[in-house]
Amino acid sequence: MRRLPSLNALRFFDSAARQSSFTLAAKELCVTHSAVSQQIRQLEEWLGCALFERRAGRVQLTAAGLDLQRAAHDAFDLLERRCDELKRSTQPAELAVGAPASFLSNWLIPRLERFEAAHPDIRIRLQTAADAALLNTQRVDALILAGRDWPGEWDVTPLFAETIGPVCTPAWAARIAKPADVLDAPLLHTSSRPDAWKDWAAHQAMALAPRQPEREFDHLGHMLEAAAAGLGVAIAPAVLVEAELHRGRLAAPLGFVESGAAFSLCLRQDARRADAAPQRLRDWLLASAGAQ
Repeated sequence: MRRLPSLNALRFFDSAARQSSFTLAAKELCVTHSAVSQQIRQLEEWLGCALFERRAGRVQLTAAGLDLQRAAHDAFDLLERRCDELKRSTQPAELAVGAPASFLSNWLIPRLERFEAAHPDIRIRLQTAADAALLNTQRVDALILAGRDWPGEWDVTPLFAETIGPVCTPAWAARIAKPADVLDAPLLHTSSRPDAWKDWAAHQAMALAPRQPEREFDHLGHMLEAAAAGLGVAIAPAVLVEAELHRGRLAAPLGFVESGAAFSLCLRQDARRADAAPQRLRDWLLASAGAQ
């Protein structure tokens, strides 16, 4: 059995010694002034010496008090660090993963339950993001984006090639037999990918000369809703419309072609440790992309 005074009394003493005030210690510990005084008095009785000199409402450590304060400070610091380390080791690691809203809702979220089942010690916090600055400033741990050129300081893992194509209602699709037929419909754009139609038309070796007024939307999801409502023909990545194609809300009359970009996992270089949570996320994403 250890020969120690009350640990609660030592805790009260540590606070009073740091604050040089019983009143401030009481506020810090959320107790009354008399409770602090009583604990200090009991500690002094156990030790057989005075720890504080009381002077006109103020307290000052005695030589014995200074000696005990140094020991208590080191002991409580060590306990605090060890308890914090143990607490963190038993809690799931958290990864903040950013991606465009359309990718989150159409690809990642439907698969997230499988990741959490395979990796119960990792918790994914999703964030709508397409800004590289979020990764550079460490506001997210990982980004999943479609692109071609990446900053040299990033660790980038391509997951799958991006393929794009026209999508529309089945009624509109019945009128589209060849690439040039899309020019008879209002073309729908997103401000985030303003050149998507031009890129697709270049792949078809055709000039993009719409014969109907065009519409632009600030979000891919809004554009797809407009296409499903029959307002025109949208251009979208296959991976982001697969659910709507399966439901029959949208059709892809001309299929999809590679855009030259790839959906990729982007990490900072310091996240490449083989045993780190980002590496396990990367391995799972690669396996999911391969299964796709």
